[in-house]
Amino acid sequence: MEQPEDMASLSEFDSLAGSIPATKVEITVSCRNLLDKDMFSKSDPLCVMYTQGMENKQWREFGRTEVIDNTLNPDFVRKFIVDYFFEEKQNLRFDLYDVDSKSPDLSKHDFLGQAFCTLGEIVGSPGSRLEKSLTIGAFSLNSRTGKPMPAVSNGSGLWMESLRTTGLEASGGVPGKKCGTIILSAEELSNCRDVATMQFCANKLDKKDFFGKSDPFLVFYRSNEDGTFTICHKTEVMKNTLNPVWQTFSIPVRALCNGDYDRW
Repeated sequence: MEQPEDMASLSEFDSLAGSIPATKVEITVSCRNLLDKDMFSKSDPLCVMYTQGMENKQWREFGRTEVIDNTLNPDFVRKFIVDYFFEEKQNLRFDLYDVDSKSPDLSKHDFLGQAFCTLGEIVGSPGSRLEKSLTIGAFSLNSRTGKPMPAVSNGSGLWMESLRTTGLEASGGVPGKKCGTIILSAEELSNCRDVATMQFCANKLDKKDFFGKSDPFLVFYRSNEDGTFTICHKTEVMKNTLNPVWQTFSIPVRALCNGDYDRW
Protein backbone atom coordinates (compact mmCIF):
# COMPACT_ATOMS: atom_id res chain seq x y z
CA MET A 1 0.00 0.00 0.00
CA GLU A 2 1.30 3.44 -0.87
CA GLN A 3 2.25 5.70 2.03
CA PRO A 4 0.08 8.83 2.49
CA GLU A 5 1.87 11.82 0.99
CA ASP A 6 2.05 13.66 4.31
CA MET A 7 4.17 10.95 5.91
CA ALA A 8 7.62 9.50 5.27
CA SER A 9 8.57 6.13 6.68
CA LEU A 10 10.69 3.05 6.16
CA SER A 11 9.81 -0.50 7.14
CA GLU A 12 13.16 -0.80 8.94
CA PHE A 13 15.02 1.95 10.73
CA ASP A 14 18.33 0.15 10.19
CA SER A 15 19.69 -3.31 9.56
CA LEU A 16 20.01 -4.31 13.20
CA ALA A 17 20.42 -8.05 13.48
CA GLY A 18 18.15 -9.41 16.16
CA SER A 19 16.75 -6.01 17.11
CA ILE A 20 13.00 -5.66 17.33
CA PRO A 21 11.43 -2.19 17.31
CA ALA A 22 9.63 -1.46 20.57
CA THR A 23 7.22 0.99 19.00
CA LYS A 24 6.68 3.32 16.06
CA VAL A 25 7.13 7.03 16.64
CA GLU A 26 5.91 9.93 14.51
CA ILE A 27 8.22 12.97 14.31
CA THR A 28 6.84 16.39 13.44
CA VAL A 29 9.19 19.19 12.36
CA SER A 30 8.79 22.95 12.73
CA CYS A 31 11.36 25.75 12.45
CA ARG A 32 11.59 29.33 13.60
CA ASN A 33 13.69 32.28 12.38
CA LEU A 34 15.41 30.54 9.47
CA LEU A 35 17.96 32.35 7.33
CA ASP A 36 16.41 34.39 4.54
CA LYS A 37 18.13 33.45 1.26
CA ASP A 38 15.72 35.02 -1.23
CA MET A 39 16.23 38.55 -2.54
CA PHE A 40 12.61 39.70 -2.95
CA SER A 41 10.75 37.22 -0.71
CA LYS A 42 11.42 34.83 2.13
CA SER A 43 13.05 31.38 1.93
CA ASP A 44 11.14 28.33 0.68
CA PRO A 45 12.27 25.76 3.25
CA LEU A 46 12.57 21.98 3.01
CA CYS A 47 13.75 19.65 5.80
CA VAL A 48 15.69 16.46 5.05
CA MET A 49 16.09 13.83 7.78
CA TYR A 50 19.02 11.41 7.86
CA THR A 51 19.67 8.31 9.96
CA GLN A 52 23.08 6.90 10.82
CA GLY A 53 24.07 3.26 10.34
CA MET A 54 25.00 1.41 13.53
CA GLU A 55 28.05 -0.32 12.09
CA ASN A 56 29.53 1.82 9.31
CA LYS A 57 28.35 5.19 10.71
CA GLN A 58 27.25 6.25 7.24
CA TRP A 59 24.44 8.80 6.99
CA ARG A 60 21.60 7.95 4.66
CA GLU A 61 18.57 9.98 3.71
CA PHE A 62 15.40 8.84 5.46
CA GLY A 63 12.88 11.28 4.01
CA ARG A 64 11.97 14.84 3.13
CA THR A 65 9.19 17.17 4.17
CA GLU A 66 7.20 19.14 1.66
CA VAL A 67 8.46 22.56 0.53
CA ILE A 68 6.66 25.53 2.12
CA ASP A 69 6.82 28.72 0.11
CA ASN A 70 7.87 32.10 1.42
CA THR A 71 8.27 31.57 5.17
CA LEU A 72 11.00 31.62 7.80
CA ASN A 73 8.76 29.84 10.35
CA PRO A 74 7.55 26.63 8.67
CA ASP A 75 5.30 24.01 10.27
CA PHE A 76 5.77 20.98 8.04
CA VAL A 77 2.78 18.72 7.44
CA ARG A 78 4.71 15.65 6.27
CA LYS A 79 5.81 13.50 9.20
CA PHE A 80 8.66 11.03 9.67
CA ILE A 81 7.59 7.63 11.06
CA VAL A 82 10.48 5.68 12.57
CA ASP A 83 10.91 2.48 14.55
CA TYR A 84 12.08 3.26 18.07
CA PHE A 85 14.48 0.75 19.65
CA PHE A 86 14.67 1.25 23.41
CA GLU A 87 18.15 -0.29 23.69
CA GLU A 88 19.78 1.49 20.74
CA LYS A 89 21.24 4.96 20.29
CA GLN A 90 19.60 6.17 17.10
CA ASN A 91 21.41 9.23 15.73
CA LEU A 92 19.40 11.64 13.59
CA ARG A 93 20.39 14.61 11.48
CA PHE A 94 18.10 17.31 10.10
CA ASP A 95 19.27 19.52 7.21
CA LEU A 96 17.30 22.60 6.10
CA TYR A 97 17.37 23.98 2.55
CA ASP A 98 15.91 26.93 0.72
CA VAL A 99 14.49 25.34 -2.44
CA ASP A 100 15.27 27.33 -5.58
CA SER A 101 13.90 24.97 -8.26
CA LYS A 102 12.02 21.69 -8.73
CA SER A 103 15.27 19.72 -8.87
CA PRO A 104 15.59 16.89 -6.27
CA ASP A 105 19.37 17.50 -6.25
CA LEU A 106 20.08 19.16 -2.90
CA SER A 107 23.31 20.71 -4.21
CA LYS A 108 21.20 23.05 -6.34
CA HIS A 109 19.51 24.60 -3.31
CA ASP A 110 20.73 26.93 -0.55
CA PHE A 111 21.79 25.22 2.67
CA LEU A 112 20.14 26.89 5.70
CA GLY A 113 21.58 24.90 8.60
CA GLN A 114 21.43 21.58 10.41
CA ALA A 115 20.90 19.96 13.79
CA PHE A 116 21.89 16.62 15.32
CA CYS A 117 20.12 14.66 18.04
CA THR A 118 19.11 11.15 18.99
CA LEU A 119 15.61 9.75 18.77
CA GLY A 120 15.80 9.13 22.50
CA GLU A 121 16.44 12.83 23.12
CA ILE A 122 13.22 13.77 21.36
CA VAL A 123 11.11 11.08 23.04
CA GLY A 124 12.63 11.80 26.45
CA SER A 125 12.20 15.59 26.34
CA PRO A 126 9.35 17.19 28.33
CA GLY A 127 6.20 16.61 26.34
CA SER A 128 8.38 14.74 23.80
CA ARG A 129 9.21 18.14 22.31
CA LEU A 130 12.84 19.09 21.64
CA GLU A 131 14.11 22.49 20.51
CA LYS A 132 17.63 22.81 19.08
CA SER A 133 19.56 25.59 17.43
CA LEU A 134 20.30 25.16 13.75
CA THR A 135 23.95 25.80 12.90
CA ILE A 136 26.15 25.71 9.84
CA GLY A 137 28.99 23.37 10.71
CA ALA A 138 31.65 21.88 8.43
CA PHE A 139 30.88 22.33 4.75
CA SER A 140 32.26 22.08 1.23
CA LEU A 141 31.47 24.11 -1.87
CA ASN A 142 29.77 22.09 -4.60
CA SER A 143 32.03 22.00 -7.66
CA ARG A 144 29.11 22.46 -10.09
CA THR A 145 26.92 25.02 -8.37
CA GLY A 146 29.31 26.75 -5.98
CA LYS A 147 26.70 26.41 -3.22
CA PRO A 148 27.78 25.36 0.30
CA MET A 149 26.84 21.78 1.21
CA PRO A 150 27.10 20.14 4.64
CA ALA A 151 30.20 17.98 5.02
CA VAL A 152 29.46 15.53 7.82
CA SER A 153 32.02 13.25 9.40
CA ASN A 154 31.11 9.55 9.48
CA GLY A 155 33.41 8.80 12.38
CA SER A 156 33.05 9.11 16.12
CA GLY A 157 33.72 12.85 15.98
CA LEU A 158 30.55 13.75 14.15
CA TRP A 159 29.21 15.85 17.03
CA MET A 160 32.31 18.11 17.23
CA GLU A 161 33.28 18.84 13.65
CA SER A 162 35.99 21.24 12.50
CA LEU A 163 34.79 24.33 10.66
CA ARG A 164 35.93 25.64 7.32
CA THR A 165 35.15 29.21 6.41
CA THR A 166 35.94 29.46 2.68
CA GLY A 167 33.33 31.73 1.15
CA LEU A 168 30.32 30.83 3.29
CA GLU A 169 30.12 34.22 4.98
CA ALA A 170 29.41 35.80 1.59
CA SER A 171 26.47 33.45 1.02
CA GLY A 172 24.68 34.56 4.18
CA GLY A 173 25.77 31.97 6.74
CA VAL A 174 28.73 31.89 9.12
CA PRO A 175 30.08 28.52 10.34
CA GLY A 176 29.09 28.00 13.95
CA LYS A 177 26.54 30.81 13.85
CA LYS A 178 23.01 30.02 14.93
CA CYS A 179 20.66 29.90 11.98
CA GLY A 180 17.30 29.65 13.69
CA THR A 181 15.64 26.92 15.70
CA ILE A 182 14.25 23.50 14.83
CA ILE A 183 11.39 22.07 16.91
CA LEU A 184 11.01 18.28 16.91
CA SER A 185 7.94 16.63 18.41
CA ALA A 186 7.40 12.90 18.82
CA GLU A 187 4.34 10.82 19.58
CA GLU A 188 4.02 7.06 19.84
CA LEU A 189 1.65 5.82 17.16
CA SER A 190 -1.37 3.75 17.98
CA ASN A 191 -2.28 0.61 16.06
CA CYS A 192 -5.36 2.26 14.55
CA ARG A 193 -5.65 1.56 10.82
CA ASP A 194 -8.87 3.51 10.18
CA VAL A 195 -8.99 6.05 7.37
CA ALA A 196 -11.30 9.07 7.31
CA THR A 197 -12.60 10.48 4.02
CA MET A 198 -13.85 14.07 4.11
CA GLN A 199 -14.84 16.98 1.92
CA PHE A 200 -15.30 20.61 2.92
CA CYS A 201 -16.79 23.69 1.33
CA ALA A 202 -17.37 27.29 2.42
CA ASN A 203 -19.71 30.11 1.46
CA LYS A 204 -19.41 33.89 1.43
CA LEU A 205 -15.83 34.14 2.65
CA ASP A 206 -14.14 37.52 3.15
CA LYS A 207 -12.63 39.13 0.07
CA LYS A 208 -8.94 39.59 0.91
CA ASP A 209 -7.40 40.44 -2.47
CA PHE A 210 -7.47 43.99 -3.82
CA PHE A 211 -8.04 43.15 -7.49
CA GLY A 212 -9.67 39.73 -7.12
CA LYS A 213 -11.35 37.44 -4.67
CA SER A 214 -9.66 35.39 -1.96
CA ASP A 215 -7.54 32.27 -2.60
CA PRO A 216 -8.69 30.12 0.35
CA PHE A 217 -7.32 26.89 1.78
CA LEU A 218 -7.93 24.94 4.99
CA VAL A 219 -5.34 23.93 7.59
CA PHE A 220 -6.12 21.13 10.08
CA TYR A 221 -4.44 20.82 13.49
CA ARG A 222 -4.75 17.92 15.90
CA SER A 223 -4.70 18.35 19.65
CA ASN A 224 -1.81 16.83 21.59
CA GLU A 225 -1.85 15.28 25.02
CA ASP A 226 -0.14 18.34 26.50
CA GLY A 227 -2.79 20.74 25.18
CA THR A 228 -0.75 21.98 22.20
CA PHE A 229 -1.72 21.55 18.56
CA THR A 230 0.19 20.02 15.63
CA ILE A 231 -0.52 20.63 11.96
CA CYS A 232 -1.70 17.46 10.24
CA HIS A 233 -3.24 18.42 6.87
CA LYS A 234 -3.57 21.24 4.36
CA THR A 235 -6.05 21.37 1.52
CA GLU A 236 -5.22 22.67 -1.93
CA VAL A 237 -5.58 26.40 -2.60
CA MET A 238 -8.75 27.39 -4.47
CA LYS A 239 -7.94 30.39 -6.63
CA ASN A 240 -10.11 33.50 -6.82
CA THR A 241 -13.31 32.35 -5.10
CA LEU A 242 -15.38 33.17 -2.03
CA ASN A 243 -17.34 29.91 -2.27
CA PRO A 244 -14.68 27.18 -2.42
CA VAL A 245 -15.39 23.47 -2.73
CA TRP A 246 -12.21 21.59 -1.84
CA GLN A 247 -11.40 18.17 -3.21
CA THR A 248 -12.35 15.08 -1.25
CA PHE A 249 -9.36 13.71 0.66
CA SER A 250 -8.58 10.63 2.75
CA ILE A 251 -6.36 10.77 5.81
CA PRO A 252 -5.36 8.14 8.39
CA VAL A 253 -7.19 8.56 11.68
CA ARG A 254 -3.78 8.22 13.33
CA ALA A 255 -2.80 11.50 11.68
CA LEU A 256 -5.94 13.26 12.92
CA CYS A 257 -6.13 12.03 16.50
CA ASN A 258 -3.76 9.03 16.79
CA GLY A 259 -6.75 6.74 16.96
CA ASP A 260 -8.33 8.50 19.95
CA TYR A 261 -11.77 9.54 18.72
CA ASP A 262 -12.48 11.38 21.97
CA ARG A 263 -9.34 13.53 21.88
CA TRP A 264 -10.08 17.25 22.25
